[in-house]
Amino acid sequence: QVQLVESGGRLVQAGGSLRLSCAASGRSFSTFAMAWFRQAPGQEREFVARVIWTAGITNYADSVKGRFTISRDNANNRMYLQMNSLKPEDTAVYYCASAERPDAYSYTWAYDYWGQGTQVTVSS
Repeated sequence: QVQLVESGGRLVQAGGSLRLSCAASGRSFSTFAMAWFRQAPGQEREFVARVIWTAGITNYADSVKGRFTISRDNANNRMYLQMNSLKPEDTAVYYCASAERPDAYSYTWAYDYWGQGTQVTVSS
């Protein structure tokens, strides 16, 4: 079992920045990738960014490319999401997820473990 705990979400003005953290504990040595997803009210959960845990390769949704940066700290089992130039449409609950399967990318079903989410609200 892997436990994931997100933190860092809060209310921020448009154009501002925020850094989310995800702390992983438990049986995390078999993790292939970790990712951030988000879910706005009334919408489906959507992919934001992914990092392959050992290689450090990153991928982003088009909507956040150039504004968000995903990173990880292997030694401390932590993942981060640096969010710059925030827009009101970035408002959502942000979830941290981890996957053991090697083809995990942007689909929620490919991820085995999820955090409880952290609320990010961007005011205009």
